[in-house]
Amino acid sequence: MGSQTDNKEEFTILVTGFGPFREQYPVNPSWEIAKGLPEYLPTVSAKVPKSRFAVDLPPVRILVHPEAIHVGYDNVRSLTPKFWDGNEYMGHKIDAAIHIGMAGPELQYKIERRAHRTGYDKKDVDGLLLKDETEGKLDENWIWHGLPDELLSELDIEDIHMRWQGNSPMDFDLRISEDAGHYLCDFIYYSSQALLLKQNRPRKVVFLHVPADASETSVERGREVARNLIRAIAESEISKRQ
Repeated sequence: MGSQTDNKEEFTILVTGFGPFREQYPVNPSWEIAKGLPEYLPTVSAKVPKSRFAVDLPPVRILVHPEAIHVGYDNVRSLTPKFWDGNEYMGHKIDAAIHIGMAGPELQYKIERRAHRTGYDKKDVDGLLLKDETEGKLDENWIWHGLPDELLSELDIEDIHMRWQGNSPMDFDLRISEDAGHYLCDFIYYSSQALLLKQNRPRKVVFLHVPADASETSVERGREVARNLIRAIAESEISKRQ
């Protein structure tokens, strides 16, 4: 019997996290969560009851982008196409992606349904504004000219949320959000979806907002949340193929 890495039918989810956010957040929990994820989604232990929504899964590869993403507009704009140019990234076909970012001090974990094309009026960590907001938006050469003001993930967010909750302890506060914040989290989410839309490819991307707490306990909880979300996405997508 072959190893997981020999299985060509595996389901691959790309995961990214952001780097430090100014002086008040020198450690960004989104990257701490992402970089600590396993290479493959663990199988469900026989000692742990399966969610009633569970499906049989192939090996689920968790492909973490190898570096924390710098919280700058120019960096995100130049980096994001590398995820989606061509049929593979880092040698693997990507079935879905999760961008993880830091929210505020609240304790909820939120998956974002929609991303926004405009409204980026806050400076990034380099003290720079997105140039799109001050020039070129009406020019047909603008990178997002003709695209919708909002792009919604083509993952089944309601189904994923239901499965995410079913995979998680009852005390985890897991929500669907309609506002990704018009900052770098929103920006990378829209960028990924816009690139896929331009290529006529399914927008199988979601954004996960996590609490700002970067303590060891909070980060480990965040990893569990992320693993449960990865399982929910894989279950949702695989169930539609059966």
